[in-house]
Amino acid sequence: MVLWQVPYRYMPQIERADYVKILERVADGSATDQEIMQYNFWITVVQEKGASREEPLMGNKAQLEQDILTGILLEIHQKPVAKPYKLWKSISIAASILLISGLAFYTFNPNPNELRPGFPKTEIINDILPGSEQATLTLGNGQKIVLDGVVNGKIAEQAGISISKTADGQLVYSVTEVAGKKDVIEADAMNTIATPRGGQYQLNLPDGTKVWLNAASSLKYPVRFSARQRLVELTGEGYFEVAKDPARPFKVKTGTEELQVLGTHFNINSYTDEAARKTTLLEGAVRINSKSWSQPIVLSPGQQAVVSNQGLKILKVNTDEIIDWKNGNFIFQEEPLESIMRKVARWYDVEVKYEGSPGDLTFTGVVSRSKNISAMLNALDKTGKVHFKVAGKVVTVLQ
Repeated sequence: MVLWQVPYRYMPQIERADYVKILERVADGSATDQEIMQYNFWITVVQEKGASREEPLMGNKAQLEQDILTGILLEIHQKPVAKPYKLWKSISIAASILLISGLAFYTFNPNPNELRPGFPKTEIINDILPGSEQATLTLGNGQKIVLDGVVNGKIAEQAGISISKTADGQLVYSVTEVAGKKDVIEADAMNTIATPRGGQYQLNLPDGTKVWLNAASSLKYPVRFSARQRLVELTGEGYFEVAKDPARPFKVKTGTEELQVLGTHFNINSYTDEAARKTTLLEGAVRINSKSWSQPIVLSPGQQAVVSNQGLKILKVNTDEIIDWKNGNFIFQEEPLESIMRKVARWYDVEVKYEGSPGDLTFTGVVSRSKNISAMLNALDKTGKVHFKVAGKVVTVLQ
């Protein structure tokens, strides 16, 4: 059965099952160049239909995106599928996005491709590679181990805990023996793993908890957790999958906040250069205590606690966007340019400068974190609303 056949002379035909696969592959970043080209052509047609209306009739951006999504569903003549959630997630990521060479960006503007006369084009004097698996482990005795520079296998042992580096770039702590008196004393020592700008890393703690660290982040934790609690300290951003242990609650300190969980999946963004600290729950439940408010708050899955100078807000969010970095992508949903460029600075280890004010531009899109910086910036450049110059380790935003 033909999925759709629109009245455009160069539009290819495609079977429904094949199109569903393309949507899923675009969403998880595994689409081929040919699949991206097919998808790009389809989304372009849908956007052109929506863009034909006059600005006063368009309504707000959310309504426009919903109209575009509705257009996709109508053209597909969507029927029930085996994995409706996965399909919906794929389409929701795709809606209102124009894919260009495997990247996606869209700006809410009546003429998004209109260029200002004499406006400079993006200039890449030297390209910059994306970040990679990099981290430094500092043991309780002060010894530093550069993890991306050591061979795989056992790298240290403390308090009956073996520390190993795996072939796929993970740091694994595992119990090797029952702790003796000496081990109990050593267990009070604190280890710290830190990623640089342009780095990320994953570690498995002795209790089975898995932690992913984003660029420019660090985690401080004891060699052995105590019998009453599991306490760690985070700076930057980390994603946690906490092993269940009701007798020993897992706690995370981030400056003025402390999270307490029994077994859950959550993400914490506590970068000091961001205006707010954000805790997002994906699974389970967390309780957050802070000096900033008198009573603890409890998050449900899909909720995000945002703490800033303006106080505390609880939001409902798309968790796929929150852990995009952990899954190898940048996902932007109406994200301000300055916020995007802070992520670019951390992942590509560059300094960002602005010629003029960044304004109130926002972007929606999907970009693989495995791409060079040129791919990211050229995708933004295609919108016609912002351009860049890359020289050395400096990215200048041209306004």
